Amino acid sequence: MNSISRTPAEITARVKALESMLIEKGLVTTEMVDRMVEIYENEVGPQLGAKVIAKAWTDSDFRTRLIDDATEACKELGISGLQGEHMVALEDTDDVHHAVVCTLCSCYPWPVLGLPPNWYKEPQYRSRMIREPRSVLAEEFDYIVPESTEIRVWDSSSEVRYWVLPQRPEGTEGWSEEQLAALVTRDSMIGVAPVEAVS
Repeated sequence: MNSISRTPAEITARVKALESMLIEKGLVTTEMVDRMVEIYENEVGPQLGAKVIAKAWTDSDFRTRLIDDATEACKELGISGLQGEHMVALEDTDDVHHAVVCTLCSCYPWPVLGLPPNWYKEPQYRSRMIREPRSVLAEEFDYIVPESTEIRVWDSSSEVRYWVLPQRPEGTEGWSEEQLAALVTRDSMIGVAPVEAVS
């Protein structure tokens, strides 16, 4: 657990309280809430981004199209929508690691990553990630990027929404796209966590 984020119990309590208040005031219904949850669990979200990453790892032509125009490449897989009109996928290499922040608010590619996590919107993350990304990754996310690897931080905006194409982990040769997609997390597509093969 990093210090930027709140604990799962705190988040759950806040969500439940807000949901109850909105339902009591008649602003939403239980059915509306259930439908929104269903959308973000099944129709948009990090599982879709993971599918894109796995496709890029196994299909070099698709990877090229993804790097050239992430918005159009995602449409090939039926992934598009609000907050995903102008997406750019940043490919990690041995020499360069990418990370994403929005210094103004919380611009974020919803179709491939779902809703932004609370810590992504916190002023502490938004300011420190630009100034001292290596320290933030190590201290807040327990992610040690080698000193020999350059870290590039990209500032998402309403005009362009960035996300990361992480490196495929070693030892996954011959894995199916489904197996590979299961390794990819939202945080790895923001650039604050590695993708690791499960031993």
